[in-house]
Amino acid sequence: MTNLKASPASRRIVLAAALALILLYFVPLWKISLQAPQYPEGIGLLIRIDTIEGVGRHDLQNINGLNHYIGMKAIVPDAIPELSYMPWILAVLIGWGLLAAASGKRWLLYAWFAALVVSAVAGLVDFYLWGYDYGHNLDAEMAIIKIPGMTYQPPLIGTKNLLNFTATSLPAVGGWIGILVGLVVGWRTWKEARGARHARATEG
Repeated sequence: MTNLKASPASRRIVLAAALALILLYFVPLWKISLQAPQYPEGIGLLIRIDTIEGVGRHDLQNINGLNHYIGMKAIVPDAIPELSYMPWILAVLIGWGLLAAASGKRWLLYAWFAALVVSAVAGLVDFYLWGYDYGHNLDAEMAIIKIPGMTYQPPLIGTKNLLNFTATSLPAVGGWIGILVGLVVGWRTWKEARGARHARATEG
């Protein structure tokens, strides 16, 4: 009968990957930077697992002030519901990974990798929709600067020009940790799946 357990190496790697996700509570996940002549040193936002803050001490306040001129609503972290339940989703993913490592069951490893992928895709989609809402749903009556047809959605990943600002959106330390965890777990999932197929072929 095919061994339903993952290899000891996979279990150790899964354990390390699950523990690495704990770091996401302490480091920012994403960074949005803005460069413009009036801000030669740049200003920006750091998106953490449970809040949004400025890169510099007054950056969030300054960005909200700039947004006021174009009719964009203020970024208020406490008003963004995703930031209240993202820590709990991360806790479930960490617990799931620890359980997969402790039990060694292949199906738990497969399911955990799937959950990581779904969570990452859902997070990016939600981030895109959040940026779309802020960049498109403008208050024309409040706006001081009005340019017909202009929208101010920041890029999901990469760089984009918004008036005289250059906006850059990239993973921060936590984002790169999450990407690395996903790649490593995906690699071990593939190794385990290949091993299981080989075992079934040998038994046959």
